[in-house]
Amino acid sequence: MRRGCGTRAFSAETLEGGFEAWRDGGHLLVTTQAMPPADSQGRTLWVTRARPKIDRIACPWLIRRFIDRDAVFLFVDASEVTAVADRFGATPFDIEGTFWSHRGDRCTFDTMLAEFGLASPALDRLATIVRGADTAALDLVPQAAGLLAASLGFSRMYRDDLEQLAASLPLYDAFYRWCRDAVGETHTWPADARARA
Repeated sequence: MRRGCGTRAFSAETLEGGFEAWRDGGHLLVTTQAMPPADSQGRTLWVTRARPKIDRIACPWLIRRFIDRDAVFLFVDASEVTAVADRFGATPFDIEGTFWSHRGDRCTFDTMLAEFGLASPALDRLATIVRGADTAALDLVPQAAGLLAASLGFSRMYRDDLEQLAASLPLYDAFYRWCRDAVGETHTWPADARARA
């Protein structure tokens, strides 16, 4: 169903049983204790190093899809991250020595999943792919090499980091849907001759 709200239309659905049914059904709920403060427009503001590859694209994807769809991301020189964070009240991420960063052998995407309480089989599977690609542990899962290759390709295609982010989000949508719905599916072509007989 489409509902109008001023000049902006949005899709709306009603969940039988409301929030309690969602929670009791074991669906994802965001833990908000670590949520950064919102700006005057209700958006979270994040800052990280320029020229993103893996983690600095995966984390914005996670935030936009599960935490804050209107989140704003700033990509700046590494030496400017702290000053930009202070000046604009932005939350630094994927920066050494900050809260939202690597912890041990886990990457920032893992940290965000843990801090926001977003544990699910699909997101855990995606986290392994992201970790493998981001930490050069390509032997973790076969898909890590593909994510790394695609990410490096995007970084060559786009000089503007925000354009690269926008173009890359559907890649993570596709990996997430595979993780959620298609891990058991295979594709073989041409079909096995014995199967045709």
